[in-house]
Amino acid sequence: MRKDSRKQSYKRERRSVGQAVRFALRIVFLIFLLIIAIGIFYFYHTYGKDLLQLQSQARQLVSDSTVETFRAAQTSLVYDSEGDLISTLKTEKDVYYINFEDIPEEAIDAMLVSEDRKFLEHGGIDYLANFRAAMALVKNKGKITQGASTITQQLARNVFLTHEVTYERKTEEIFIARELEKKYSKFDILEFYFNNIYFANGHYGIQAASFGYFGESITGLSLSKIVFLCAIPNNPNRYNPVTHFENTIARRDRILKQMLEDQMIDQQEYEQAVGEKIQLKQSKLDKKNYVETYVYHSAIKALMAKQGFEFQYSFANEESKQRYEEAYNELYYTIQQSLFRAGYRIYTSIDMKKQEQLQKSVDEALKGFTEVNEEGIYKLQGAAVCIDNDNGRVVAVVGGREQKVQGYTLNRAYQSYRQPGSAIKPLIVYTPSFERGYTPDSIVVDEKFEGGPSNAGRYYAGEMKLQRAIELSKNTVAWKLFEELTPSVGLSYLLQMNFAKIHANDYYPAASLGGFTIGVSPVEMAAAFSTLENDGAYREPTCIVKIMDSEGNEVIGDEVQEKQVYQKRAARIMTESLTGVIKNGTAKGLGLKNTVSAGKTGTTDDRKDGWFVGYTPYYTTSVWVGYDLPKTVKNLSGSSYPAAIWHDFMNQIHTRGMNRTFEFDDWRSETAKTPPDSQAGN
Repeated sequence: MRKDSRKQSYKRERRSVGQAVRFALRIVFLIFLLIIAIGIFYFYHTYGKDLLQLQSQARQLVSDSTVETFRAAQTSLVYDSEGDLISTLKTEKDVYYINFEDIPEEAIDAMLVSEDRKFLEHGGIDYLANFRAAMALVKNKGKITQGASTITQQLARNVFLTHEVTYERKTEEIFIARELEKKYSKFDILEFYFNNIYFANGHYGIQAASFGYFGESITGLSLSKIVFLCAIPNNPNRYNPVTHFENTIARRDRILKQMLEDQMIDQQEYEQAVGEKIQLKQSKLDKKNYVETYVYHSAIKALMAKQGFEFQYSFANEESKQRYEEAYNELYYTIQQSLFRAGYRIYTSIDMKKQEQLQKSVDEALKGFTEVNEEGIYKLQGAAVCIDNDNGRVVAVVGGREQKVQGYTLNRAYQSYRQPGSAIKPLIVYTPSFERGYTPDSIVVDEKFEGGPSNAGRYYAGEMKLQRAIELSKNTVAWKLFEELTPSVGLSYLLQMNFAKIHANDYYPAASLGGFTIGVSPVEMAAAFSTLENDGAYREPTCIVKIMDSEGNEVIGDEVQEKQVYQKRAARIMTESLTGVIKNGTAKGLGLKNTVSAGKTGTTDDRKDGWFVGYTPYYTTSVWVGYDLPKTVKNLSGSSYPAAIWHDFMNQIHTRGMNRTFEFDDWRSETAKTPPDSQAGN
């Protein structure tokens, strides 16, 4: 009996525990449902209306679309300082539109295997890929690192949306993609896709790319060339065949490998395609002149800033630099695409008369150098930039000697970085020293010392005034002053003026003489010397005055922002000293007929780079001369070819009546004192 009683008691306890557990589970489940309900309510209350609005907009956009929607693109227009049209940016989609039945099967296979394997199965969205992208979003603390875009989503983005990376844009992209799949067939979507994706260098659509890069229709290309083209759209900046040819080839090979593994091609076709040597027919590529390339570059940067992109010029480490460059390049090329289809009206400060004069001055000074490279480009080159000192905007930009050649135009004015030689001294040595108590009358010592540099001509004058050391460009004095400042302080001025290529290895005394790891560009130098003329206030160099959209709404306004980099007093003293360089120094005899001027020569030790940067109260012009592949040039110095270009051009643009003068600081009325224990040479 006792045994049966214990069994019954045990069963009652188990039932009681089981009931308690079931009750607890019900409570947990109810709480879970309540949390979900609250979450749904919160999500709808916070985002629901926006989502419904985005969905409604997507339905309307797709409902209103027709086949012509996927052919149309609005031409952007560029105007000079007088309001005259100087350039148009348009796609070739209408000319090169290709129907689905004419698109090679190899191209379709290549895109499907590399961009969207499940294209024929999904309804516009690959939910698993989007889930992975969402997980990556959480992992990377809100930073979008994976696109998860199907072919339909890419089409939606390219035709209906901007490339701005936001949650709202991504959500609308998904809604549009779903609506596209409802209205159009898979074959329609593929046709639209192949005619709208971007293949770099202004080519929209695979047929336009085929003519642009190979000079013939896509229907006549080999498997290797077709896949080469299909490698580009994934990242048109990274896989740009003109500027990053090896990257394009590498991705072509990866796609061919995928096609082989998926049995789209056999082993023989794979080996033949991988082994084929690709040669671009660059004579068919659209060549943009120096004005156009600089205008586009300036417009893209202005639109990047409008989207909130923060430009950086120094980095904690290589990893942060690489992350920045990836973000920069991605946004740069997406906005570059919009220039060809958005119908912008771009108003610039470019003065076409001055542009022609500057180009002619460069060409005339270097006409005796006729040697060309394999592409027929002159080996000895020059670049020059002119800035209006009243507003800091670029009025003329020459990226090289003028030639009747086709193909990619290297604009050396902003794309090439070279050693500045002594032209850098006013920016990182002398003006900072004037801020710290030096004056042109301060006594310095020009002498040879251990570990220091040599002067041109190996001559050392001993004690001398700083003004004379500046006029004669004494290397020993600049080196000592720079060490006194410290390289960190001296180079900080360049970083404040957005010099883009200051390297960790530049923080040494040799930088005082222009010994940089990478170098500086003519645009940067012009903007920096214009800062001296502008009482030390820096203005970001650009030629963009304003940008309007196709409906006349202002996108970029006519605003010039200034940042005080140098003290006004120091900048004015520097300008006075640089007038002495032209009157009595390394640029003696280069004075202008109708106005006062100040300037500085720059020559590297091995005469591979020559610079002259000079300014008046009206304009600043920087000039560089040298080989694209650095090479010693006989008789090259800052006072030779660069100075001749500067002098010829500046005399032309300064006419009678331009009688403004520089404003100097009254430093002579003060007691000229050299900071204690800091006199250069002591």
